[in-house]
Amino acid sequence: MKRQKHKSNKNKKSMIICFSIFMSIYLGGSAYFINHFHFGTKINGINVTGKTVKQADELISSSISIYVLELQGRDGKNEEIKGTNIALTYNPKDKITNLKDSQNPLSWITSIFSNSHTKFDELVKFDETLLKEQINKLSYFDSKNIVKPKNAGFNYIDDAYEIEKEVMGNKIIKKNLYENIKSSFLKGDTLLNLGDTNSYENPKYITNSNEVLEAKKLLDKYTSMKITYTFGSKQETADGSIINKWLETDENMNVVFNEKKMISYITSLAREYNTFGNAIDFLSSSGKTIQVNGGNYGWLIDKTKEVKDLIEIIKNGQDVTKEPAYSQTAVSHDKNDIGNTYLEIDMTKQHVWFYKNGALVTEGDVVTGNLNNNCETPVGVCRLNYKERKATLKGKNYSAPVNFWLPFNGNIGLHDASWRDKFGGEIYKTSGSHGCVNAPYELANKIFDNIESGTPVVCYYEK
Repeated sequence: MKRQKHKSNKNKKSMIICFSIFMSIYLGGSAYFINHFHFGTKINGINVTGKTVKQADELISSSISIYVLELQGRDGKNEEIKGTNIALTYNPKDKITNLKDSQNPLSWITSIFSNSHTKFDELVKFDETLLKEQINKLSYFDSKNIVKPKNAGFNYIDDAYEIEKEVMGNKIIKKNLYENIKSSFLKGDTLLNLGDTNSYENPKYITNSNEVLEAKKLLDKYTSMKITYTFGSKQETADGSIINKWLETDENMNVVFNEKKMISYITSLAREYNTFGNAIDFLSSSGKTIQVNGGNYGWLIDKTKEVKDLIEIIKNGQDVTKEPAYSQTAVSHDKNDIGNTYLEIDMTKQHVWFYKNGALVTEGDVVTGNLNNNCETPVGVCRLNYKERKATLKGKNYSAPVNFWLPFNGNIGLHDASWRDKFGGEIYKTSGSHGCVNAPYELANKIFDNIESGTPVVCYYEK
């Protein structure tokens, strides 16, 4: 029993000694950490364990004196800005002191098993004017090296569209770069990746953007169709190889139509198939072939309307066979487009013939425009504008009521002339009309009853 009691007393004495040592260390440590930072304390990546505020200030300040910010740009174009070039100086204010004051000296022992990494912004100050000067010197602003960003686009190759990859470019947004560099200095960062920030002007749409994929679908739809134009027995076809030239995308990746290019295509059709005002080789009633120039007759494509029609057809996405929109039509698409129903006026013979479906309906002598006072009836192939009964023709110094009015070239037309008792011969040379074709009542009546608006009227002098 005495031996056990002696052992127990010895153990208690050892524990008291250990506790006393621990308390001495703990209290000594607590006294030390009243003025020193805990274990594992880092400020902006700098280890200040066991440092006083003054020592920490000196350590941080010395790192700032050699501070360099590295800029990592696209295409391996890297730059750097040194703190010394922008008058970068240590300016902690009360931040370091407040951090030290926040550490309880009595809890120093727990810091052995943990780390305290503190990131302070704005531990420094610098000259903003100098910073702007340094930024202006960066190679990123050399116009010879700047590549502008470009949206993903489209190429029509082998009857299909391919997406053209976007160009990221390297054009800097100067305002953003300045703010990012300024922020890096204030945060104490040593690396700024320009591609990971908003420092670059980037393309709005890239290869896998939904807008790009949707635009491709629409472009493929539009170019998969075929438009067949008919011109009598002849045809012209516009398929994807032509339609793709009319299609573009706007700044919002909407598919739009280039109407100028569409007009150009329709113009090429018009050059080939318009006959408006063209000279024709006309087989006259006397059996001679006469070339007749001028007038307002013939096929005339309405380019503006046809472009609008085309756009709607393409949007619909279905193959079509059609005639173009015409502002004026003719009887036939044959070389002789006047057909076999027409009014023929031979101003040399002062005679007219009216044929309907190839058969002569009527003919007779007339009086045309006065040659002596330059009022001759114009040569050309025209179309009958309309027909009117009981009209009054008015001009300078005259007003003449007529029973049958058939205008075909502006204010010039064929009508009865009750004031004349003779027709034909050479009356027209000195006593002709103001430009119209004067006909006897019966002749004018017969023509009026059988002719329709739009009928060709061929006026010529036989040489």
